[in-house]
Amino acid sequence: MFIDTHCHLDAPEFDADRAEVVARAQAQGVAQIVVPGISLPTLAGTLAMRSQYGCPVALGLHPIYERTHRDEHLLALREAIAREQPVAVGEIGLDFFVPGLDAQRQTELFAAQLKLARDFDLPVLLHVRKSQDQVLKQLRRFGVRRGIAHAFNGSPQQADAYIALGFKLGFGGNLTFERALNIRRLAVDLPLDSIVLETDAPDISPGWAYKQRNEPAYLAGIAAELAALRGISVTELAVQTTANARAVLGLAGPT
Repeated sequence: MFIDTHCHLDAPEFDADRAEVVARAQAQGVAQIVVPGISLPTLAGTLAMRSQYGCPVALGLHPIYERTHRDEHLLALREAIAREQPVAVGEIGLDFFVPGLDAQRQTELFAAQLKLARDFDLPVLLHVRKSQDQVLKQLRRFGVRRGIAHAFNGSPQQADAYIALGFKLGFGGNLTFERALNIRRLAVDLPLDSIVLETDAPDISPGWAYKQRNEPAYLAGIAAELAALRGISVTELAVQTTANARAVLGLAGPT
């Protein structure tokens, strides 16, 4: 069995067939789908994934929407976390890749949400693009020592830094592309107990669904690709990555 540690199941791309998407994932052995939040207006939709499909949820304000987040949203987020008891604060972080985003505002929002994670003793689901060292600096600053670096694509040294802070590193569809040399090298060389699986559906589709909608059922194929790269069985990979996800997010369930 597998855990998809990062899937935007609440995204509008799934509105027409969400129940079928979940059923296909379950048929492929995906036992749990973790759904991260992205904004206050979409919070109710994120929570609906838990009530309707049993998905663990995270709540947070995504950095690429920094222009729409307001200071009062942080207060509402605090209240929602206290009330809803998510498994993590996320998706939060820094994105210095998308042009036109305000780095200072992103950093302010990130810092405020790291404080929430610290206050509620929750792990974080990190969005990190062209900002590995800056994210690590903020994690150390606020003493947040658990979580997942989603779609990891840093250096081996940066990977070691996350692992030293108690983080797991998320790998998904990108590793299925032969040209993704850094990601594939990391996915092979990093300790297996530091890796979790994810899809980021509907985004970051694997190679066989390039330019198509991604979905959590594809996690089984991603796992098969990673197992082959590492020279281990899919069963061994599934057991360890599932244990990793449960440990870092505090998820319950059968082995």
